[in-house]
Amino acid sequence: MAKHEHGKMDISTQEKTFDGFMRMVTWGAAISIGVLIFIGLANG
Repeated sequence: MAKHEHGKMDISTQEKTFDGFMRMVTWGAAISIGVLIFIGLANG
């Protein structure tokens, strides 16, 4: 079994996946807040 060396693993794929996830969550939250504001203004 290979000896594990901390900090030597290539994590570029995981970083790209996480960046995409954070972008999706940010856009989703912004759209949700926009929809809620629109509903509040339309009903108010």
